[in-house]
Amino acid sequence: MLNKIFNSPPGELSLKDYRVFIATGYGSGFFKIAPGTMGSLAAIPIGYFLLSNFGIPALLLGILFCIWIGTNTVDYYIQQTGKHDPKEVVIDEFAGMWIAAIPAGDNLFLWFVAFALFRLFDIRKPWPASYYDKKVKGAWAVMLDDVIAGIYALAGVGFLALFSLNL
Repeated sequence: MLNKIFNSPPGELSLKDYRVFIATGYGSGFFKIAPGTMGSLAAIPIGYFLLSNFGIPALLLGILFCIWIGTNTVDYYIQQTGKHDPKEVVIDEFAGMWIAAIPAGDNLFLWFVAFALFRLFDIRKPWPASYYDKKVKGAWAVMLDDVIAGIYALAGVGFLALFSLNL
């Protein structure tokens, strides 16, 4: 039953290896359908917890930690699989989603907007995200295209947050 919903880690890789577990967003990247979307959804509870309980500084620290550990675990995953940007690697979605949600606070509607805009920009990859996605290889490129998509989404969520404060 589960193998109809989830892919298995390739080769000798296992979710028991913390690098695989983190790179794949706690395994959410192994969903057969829309692994990037599933990774973005998996990022929401953690990001929401950080932001609503500890504020923007905690979310910013979470983003920096996510980028650092994500780059290291993605590098390992790429070396083990030989794939340039494996679909099952979704820790980059965590970083991008959290960036997009910075202005959302504990407003669930703004979190939904952050999710929608981040997915839009992550899929469409406006420049310079497309440059990192197509022209640059390695873990930093995997992380940076989603960081850039998150920044684009951040602008949209921030604008909406400011606009909604004036209503």
